Parts: sequence; structure tokens; C-alpha cells
Amino acid sequence: MAMKQSLDMRQGQSLVMTPQLQQAIKLLQLSNQELSEFIEAELERNPLLVKIEEEGGASTSTDSADPKNREQLTLDDSSGLGEARDQLDAPGEDVFEPGTGSDAGPSEDARGPSATTDWSTASGGAATEDFDYAANVSGDVTLHEHLHTQLNFAGLTAADRLIAARLIDETDETGYLRAPLEDVAKALGADIANVEAVLTVCQGFDPTGVMARSIPECLALQLKDRGRLDPAMQAMLDNLHLVARHDMKALMDVCGVDKADIQDMLLELRQLSPKPGAGFSSDTTVAVVPDVYVRELPNGMFAVELNSDNLPRVLMDKAYYAEVTALPMREKEKEFISECAASASWLVKSLDQRARTILKVASEIVRQQDGFYAHGVAHLRPLNLKQVADAIEMHESTVSRVTTNKYMATPRGLFEFKYFFSASIPATGGGEAHSAEAVRHRIKQLIDDEAPEDVLSDDQIVEILTGFGIEIARRTVAKYRESLNIPSSVQRRRMGKAG
Repeated sequence: MAMKQSLDMRQGQSLVMTPQLQQAIKLLQLSNQELSEFIEAELERNPLLVKIEEEGGASTSTDSADPKNREQLTLDDSSGLGEARDQLDAPGEDVFEPGTGSDAGPSEDARGPSATTDWSTASGGAATEDFDYAANVSGDVTLHEHLHTQLNFAGLTAADRLIAARLIDETDETGYLRAPLEDVAKALGADIANVEAVLTVCQGFDPTGVMARSIPECLALQLKDRGRLDPAMQAMLDNLHLVARHDMKALMDVCGVDKADIQDMLLELRQLSPKPGAGFSSDTTVAVVPDVYVRELPNGMFAVELNSDNLPRVLMDKAYYAEVTALPMREKEKEFISECAASASWLVKSLDQRARTILKVASEIVRQQDGFYAHGVAHLRPLNLKQVADAIEMHESTVSRVTTNKYMATPRGLFEFKYFFSASIPATGGGEAHSAEAVRHRIKQLIDDEAPEDVLSDDQIVEILTGFGIEIARRTVAKYRESLNIPSSVQRRRMGKAG
């Protein structure tokens, strides 16, 4: 068959990632700190951008500071954002108010757009061995970053991760946990015994002795790790005031050992670190600033509000633009000014779009997880990115970007958006599905409450959960039990007899 070359013209559609669209997508996934750094770089590069100062501050142009002359924060097709809006799957003119769907337009409130939900709270119902901690620690890593990294490998449920994250945040730079466990349990709506169990896991993190609540407990954790925490050493830790006074005779009496043993024990104490977090960076520590605030209203609903104090506010300086374009310029200078104007206009609108998108996603998360806010960690509902994306008519990838490095301050504490996503377990009789993390939590509670002489088998746990309306297979119970590092019923029975 003869081969020949030919030219054909075909019409088709394809997605082109313009530099502006790439920038809009990039802005979505930036954290507050990264966004501030990006804005500062743009302000240095673009002479037409003006940063709006806070209370009492002034922009470089009185004309640009006038609200009548500000760049309109609407996304229309003529600005070139119509295509980007479709691809980002986010309505450009809406300030999201769950349940209303009204077009409120840009907020003129200094605190930024906000959304008040219209639902009632009454409807809410250990690290792996091959992970090298030392290789992941550098002089620039803070203690909190180091602990959160280990938390990702601890195998905890979503509910327990929320507790652990709160405990880590309450740990100071020296490595000590400063918040009373009772306060943490009350804030999260968790059982004090569950908080204590999570703390035990966290106290196994590196560095040894971290998250202790006192110097004796810190030293005890280190001695236990070395296999040196015997009754005599514990007695010395309980009487550190005698160590401070160098009262050898009193130490020998309380510890029940002779002088030579006391000297050896004191030598061991000197080899321990009373400040386990001292080796980590503190200069680069940056406090996590929430992107949104969640407040409970007197009527039992929740208000979701953007933290506009942390949002960079920039405008295009129209007065300066008019002044410059009125001057005689060469072609290259005209092109530069034109590019700066287009870039400034796009950035202003992209920042507004980013703020609205974050607000929509946060509001839907709060609506879906109202049980957690009302009743605590045991009431986390099953939730995935697709559910949120479908509810607010956005693409799943957009929601994924928004939930990266974004935090919400709630009456129960500060949480990252992604902590509220978990798998679901079907309910018997076609009822509402259960969060996989809530089911794990319930399995752990059942095993924690079992009597030594009446150890529950996986089949018995299935029967109990079925009675609660949870449809679950025995192998799933076994998988969840193993993920919690809980031995089988046979092993637990043997352990009980040995004890």
C-alpha cells in the first residue's frame, strides 16, 4: 500500500493552562504564610500593586484608596476569568451562605466575607520501624513539626489524631505538656481515659521524655526507655527536692539503698535531659494562624467566618496607572505597564476567589461535621472530598487543594481541614452511614471496657456493633483492631491470665 503525506485541518477543544490559571490554582493551595510571601514578591515586582494597610494605614494613592475607584471583585468573561472560573468550578460572585444561595457580592466589612450556617446542632448526632526520625530532623525543624510528622505514622484513628494534635499544640518549646488533660477532654468532648491513652502513645514519640507534665515524669520516661526505672529510682524521682539539697542520708532512707548506689543513681540522672525539646529550632517557629473562625451562636447554629486579618489585601493603583499611561513611552515600556495592569487585576480577583472558595469549603465541612462540634470526637461523620465537592458544586481537586495547610479555629480548638475527612461504614436498615473513625473509636472503647474474664472476640464485637446499627464484617473489625495495635482476643486472654 502506497504511503503519502497530507495536511488536514481539524477543530477541537483542549484545556490550556495559561499562566494566570496556573497562578489561581497555586494560590488555592498556599498556606497563609506562603501566600504572604508570594504577595510581598508581587508587590516588589509590580509597581501598580498597592497593599492596603490596616487600621489607620494608607495606600500610596488616595484615589486608589477610594472604594469607588477600587478594582471590582467580580469574575466576568470579559476579564478572561470566565474560562478559569469554569475550570476551577467555583462561582465567582457568590459569598457562600449555606442554605441561601444568595448573591451577596464582595463584603465591605473589614473582617471579610462570612457565612452563617442555617442548621441546628440538634441534628448532629506508634511509628513504623523503618521510619528514620533522626534523618528527618534538622536544625530548622521545630519540635511541633517533628511531633506532627510522627503523628502521621502513629496509626491513630481520626478522632484520636484530633486529640493528639491538640496535645502536641499544647506542648511548649522545652517539650512539656502544659494543658491539663481534663481541659483537653472537655474541649474535645472526649473521655479523660481516652485522652490519657492518646497521651501515652504520644509520649512514645522522639525525643524521649517529650510531652511529660513534670520533670519527674520526663526523667521517668527516659529511664523507662533505658530499662532503668526500678522502684529505687522512682523513689528518687519522687523526692527530687532531696537531690537538690544533696541530702544523701535522706535519699538512702527513701530509696532503700546504700551510698554507692545513690551515687550511681545520681550519675544516671545527670545523663538525662530535663528539657527534651531543647535541641529543636525555636527561632523559625511560626504560630499556626487559622484561615476561618467557627463560632457557636446562641440559637445553636454555627457561624463560619474568614480570618480577614490574615488575608493580604491588595488593589491596583488606578491613579498611578492613569498617570503613567499619560506619559510618552516607548513600545517596550507600554507593553510592561500593560502586563503589570493585567497581572494586578488578575491577582486582586484571584485572591478574592481564593477567599470565597476557602469559605465555601469550610462552611460545608462544618455543616457535615456538626455532630463533632456539638458532641465531640466520637460523633465524627464519614466524609470525603467528593461529598464536599458535590455539595458546593466544585471539582474534587479544588477541594483537595483548599484543604491543604488550611486551619479552622473552633470552640473545640484549632484543627486542620483535612482532619475531618474519613471513610464510611454502612448502617443496618438503610440508616445514616457511620464514620470509619467513629467505628474504630467504638471498637477501642468496647475492648477497653471488657473484663479480663470476659474478653470479646471479633465475632462478638460484630454482634455488638450490629446492635448499634453498624453493618460491619468480622475481617473489617480485625483490620481496625490491628490498626489500633490491639492484640487478638486469644492474646488478650493470655495477657489477662498472666497479669
